Amino acid sequence: MDLLLEQFIAYLKIEKNASEHTLEGYSHDLLEFGEFLAQALKKDLSQVDAAQVDHLTVRRFLAKLQAKGLSKSTMARKLAALRSFYRYLAREEIVKVNPMLNVHTPKMDKRLPKFLYYKEIEALLNAPDSTSQGERDKAILEVIYGGGLRVGELEGLNIVDIDFSLGYARVFGKGSKERVVPLGGAALRALRQYLSQGRKELEARSGSRQEALFLNKYGRRLSARSVRNIVDKYVAQAALNQKISPHSLRHSFATHLLEGGADLRSVQELLGHVKMSTTQIYTHVTKKQLKSVYEKTHPRA
Repeated sequence: MDLLLEQFIAYLKIEKNASEHTLEGYSHDLLEFGEFLAQALKKDLSQVDAAQVDHLTVRRFLAKLQAKGLSKSTMARKLAALRSFYRYLAREEIVKVNPMLNVHTPKMDKRLPKFLYYKEIEALLNAPDSTSQGERDKAILEVIYGGGLRVGELEGLNIVDIDFSLGYARVFGKGSKERVVPLGGAALRALRQYLSQGRKELEARSGSRQEALFLNKYGRRLSARSVRNIVDKYVAQAALNQKISPHSLRHSFATHLLEGGADLRSVQELLGHVKMSTTQIYTHVTKKQLKSVYEKTHPRA
């Protein structure tokens, strides 16, 4: 089992060009399943036969996860890793029967994505100061909100990926799929300011030339965790009451586009979603829209 897991992760990395985030997540989830099997069979992981796993074994694994209090979304993620692993084993003819065919993903609770109203967005974007790190942080917030980027996409940006003349950024999304994202005037202005001063000061601390667009205090590429910490910092400074993550800015980007009259297909392209069903979560109606419709249409409004 341990050798098969190594081969599968290598396959994801080399042939599927999976991101580091995906590789790390799949490795963790599959190793957890392997350890569950080893414990149940009282064997070492190297002695576990992946072909002996049936759908009942997988269901017992899910029952154990549920007993731990894991959310349905976490369980669904672990199941996705197992499905991918056993599809690979079946294709390579390592197993004759795919046990995942008779395992269903837990029905997910429908939750509306968290987003900020425009006044809250303004407060957040105006929170950074004029220091070198403040200029960087403002550019980060403006680019996430102005382009609807994922944290991983922002983290991977290089200076050459920004085209100021056309107002676009070249980003690499899930599965290293490339797309071109337009950036608004505010994001471009923040980037110009950051590149003209703040980034130079940060890069000098590394002692060498850096290709990454966003740098940490040591002059190296900023990590995804640092981006989340930056957002948390300014959420607290702006005194926003709700729990906001970098992804909430992406949700706000999509919500505000739709409120402004953008069609769902265009928003799908801008977000880099493969399926329209993924984009449809943004068709929720805001309280302001509800009140407006009520006042215009209800006879007692």
